[in-house]
Amino acid sequence: MTDRPDPRDNELLSRWARLLPDSPDLGAELLAAYAEPTRHYHDLDHLRTVLDTVAALADQAADPMLVELAGWFHDAAYDVHRQDNEEQSAQLAESTLHQAGLTPEQVAEVARLVRLTACHDPAGPDSNGAVLCDADLSILASDPEGYAVYVRAVRQEYAHVSEEEWRIGRSAVLEQLLGLPALFRTTTGAGWEPAARDNLRTELASLEGQAHHRTRAVTIEPT
Repeated sequence: MTDRPDPRDNELLSRWARLLPDSPDLGAELLAAYAEPTRHYHDLDHLRTVLDTVAALADQAADPMLVELAGWFHDAAYDVHRQDNEEQSAQLAESTLHQAGLTPEQVAEVARLVRLTACHDPAGPDSNGAVLCDADLSILASDPEGYAVYVRAVRQEYAHVSEEEWRIGRSAVLEQLLGLPALFRTTTGAGWEPAARDNLRTELASLEGQAHHRTRAVTIEPT
């Protein structure tokens, strides 16, 4: 991981201290990861949004503390050139949380939840998974201006790919999300569904309208 984050980020550090007070170094390392300069969407603001949304949905989770921990780890590893970021993030949780005093069962649940953010499709009655996935995808239900800011930030993370590659890869992400039986699985999140689907369809239509020819696809992270 990179150097520790700006010490002015006290609010997030305080959140971590309330969660795992005996592991301050791990919290600082996670903040440093989200503060990496290559991140434009998957950054500290995204972490705050996910944690805030997890907190707002906490009464719908079976174990809010473990969901919050999964929120901290879900994008801890993020490299646009890799396709296994969620797996790398889950393995980081597994290798560090044992030392932080969690039980093997708790560590396994955090890692499971992190891996779930690769598909955002929790199976069966999975309240923990529903809360984390809804928090991670909540940006999709933003107002049109907020959604446009999100898309521009993700595009900036993929500045190294051509417009044609971006269109193909991003379209695949949008089609995958629109193909889910539901984008949101919590009772609260169900109310976000119409706005999110409108945003996704509008963006997909825009990409399809811009495309004049195809080239090789590039894998784009879903959120």
